[in-house]
Order: sequence, then structure tokens, then C-alpha cells
Amino acid sequence: MEKKVLRGITWGHSRGFTSIMAVSQRFMELHENVEISWEKRSLQEFADAPIGQLAKKYDLLVIDHPWAGFAAKHGILLPLQEYLPEDYLEDQEDNSVGESYMSYMFGGVLSALPVDAAAPVAVYRPDYFEAAGKKAPENFDEVLELARQKRVIYAGIPINLLMDFYMFCVTAGGELFSEERVVRTETGEEALEEMRNLAALCPKEIFQWDPIAVHENLASDTGYMYCPFAYGYSNYSKEGYAKHLLKASDVVNYKGRRFRTVLGGTGLAVSSACREKETAVRFAEYAASPLIQRTLFFEAGGQPGHRAAWTDEECNRRSMDFFRDTLNTLDEAYLRPRYSGYLYFQDRAGEYIREYLMNGGSAADTLKKLNSLYRKSMEVDR
Repeated sequence: MEKKVLRGITWGHSRGFTSIMAVSQRFMELHENVEISWEKRSLQEFADAPIGQLAKKYDLLVIDHPWAGFAAKHGILLPLQEYLPEDYLEDQEDNSVGESYMSYMFGGVLSALPVDAAAPVAVYRPDYFEAAGKKAPENFDEVLELARQKRVIYAGIPINLLMDFYMFCVTAGGELFSEERVVRTETGEEALEEMRNLAALCPKEIFQWDPIAVHENLASDTGYMYCPFAYGYSNYSKEGYAKHLLKASDVVNYKGRRFRTVLGGTGLAVSSACREKETAVRFAEYAASPLIQRTLFFEAGGQPGHRAAWTDEECNRRSMDFFRDTLNTLDEAYLRPRYSGYLYFQDRAGEYIREYLMNGGSAADTLKKLNSLYRKSMEVDR
């Protein structure tokens, strides 16, 4: 019997690699004529790689939802709404974590199925807080106070600072990406100043750290005890994954309401160039199904995209209630733009913010640079 061979690309963390590998292994055991292999890249390489090039080389792609507009415009990914049963798609939409499902729908094209759901959440060392007889912060002022004690870290690489900027703006009531500007001047400048206030109290090393590095530092003997917002990794709340367990929770309040963080996660897509389209779609259907999401996928290090896993007693028991205690934050998460040129903006905007946070200058000038970049992105097809 001739093998049906599929090649996939994902990102090189347990959450992105071992999870999909485990699901693939079982799918191959159930379908002996199918062979699935996966390659992995670093988180940054994965984010930077042009999806058009990847879709020519790989059959299965784990993607970020901001690519949805480009994919829909250029037809490089299969429109999954044309290949999957209606009741299956209804279940996916009804059991979305926040807007994870709709994040891959653009222009009537469903470019991927949400197999991973994430947004910045609070994460901390429960043993440190217990030893100090303290509770984790409940509002931003308490975060700043803890930061003055040199116990707070967060992800300060450009892409994450940009997501933090969105968070501060939308939580304060700002409307993003309208009228040829990123946000109203007053809202944007205040957000940048608030971000600089926090950054000034944290170690300079954060400007080199992504969320994985933040979790690794918290889980080690560094003395850091709290991160107010980092894309969550349930792995670090599971026994045996790291030296010290980390507790995750909803983010703190800011200006009288919970921070509204920015939706992340990943989706499983099928390339339009795939020669074994039917097999690839059946695998995607299997991988994103509620049973596999809350069992095989989760057990192998994945952070499921299906709500059944987030409310599942066993998944929560094995992760210090990671899913239950962060679900409100995920459900309220802001959905980034997905127009075809958006990633031109996203790939560059964070550099301006990091420069301001690290070296000072003018918040007004920084915002002007962001607005200029946004207008240019509307003319770019990427």
C-alpha cells in the first residue's frame, strides 16, 4: 500500500512540538498508510517565516492568526469551511476559547483550526508568596510596588512590548487601528508612559526575554516571584516540567477593570499545495477534536484550543487549575488586526516601543512613528 506522506512545520517548544507529534503518532497508528513528519523552529523564527514560502514546502502548518488575511487573499491555505462537516465546525465555534476560532476566519475563509489557545496571563511562584505571607497583586499599583522590591519580570522583546501596548490602550478604552492612526494621542502616550514606569523598576535583562525565558527564570532559583502579563504556558504548572511549579491566574485590574490582554495561540492549517488534501484535513479534524484536545494533546505538553479541555476537571487537576483560573482573561482578550499588510506593522512597531522604554525620549514621537508605520502597512501586501 502506497504511503500518504505529510510534512508539517511548527514551533520548537513542548507546547508546540511534542503535543502535535503525539497526536500524529496515534493518527498514524490508526491509519497505517499515512506518514506524518514535523520540523520545528524557534519561537522567533516561527513568527518571522513568511507563510507563503512555508505553504510551498509543508502540507501542515501551525500558524498565528494574524496571517489569516494574507492567506485568504492569496489562497495559500485550504478554506477549511469547505472541507469539514457543518456540525464539526459548529462545535469548534461554540467551544472557542475567546475569539480563537473566529481569529482564523477572514473574508469568509477559515484558514486554520484552533489547536492552541493563549493570551498574556499573570504567573508567579506560589511558594514565595506563601513564605512571605502575601497574596499576589490584584491591581497595577500593587504590581509596581512589588517591582520596586526587584521581584517582578516580564517579556520585553519587541513583539511582546507591542502586545503590552495594545493591552494598556484597549483596557483604558482606546480604539485601535482606526482613522489612519494606531490609537488616540492621549491614550497612546499614557500607555507608553505607564509601560516605562514599570520597565524602569525591572531588570534590564527583560528586554532580551520572550515569554518562555520569563517562565524559565521564574521556575528557577533567580529570586523573581511574579510576572503580571506573559503569554501563558500551562507546562510550567505541571509536575515534573520545571524545577519549581508556577501558578497562573487572571491578570490584575487597571483603571478599575481587568487588563484586556491580546489573543495569541496557534491554529492548524493545510496548504493549498498539499497533494494529500483529504488526508491532511482528516488529520486536522482529528487533532482539533474535543476528545484529542483534552487527552492526547494536553498530555503531551499541548495547551489546547478547544474549550472542553479548559473546563475539564482532569486537565485542571494536573495543571494547578491553569485553565480554569485564566479562562476569564482569555475570553476577554483583544483580537489583533488581520488585514494583509498587518504583519509589516507588527514586525517593526515593537522596536520603537522598546527603544523608548530602554532609553527614554518622547512618547509623542514614538506614537508618531507607530502611526506612520501603520499607514505604510496599509499599502503593503504581506
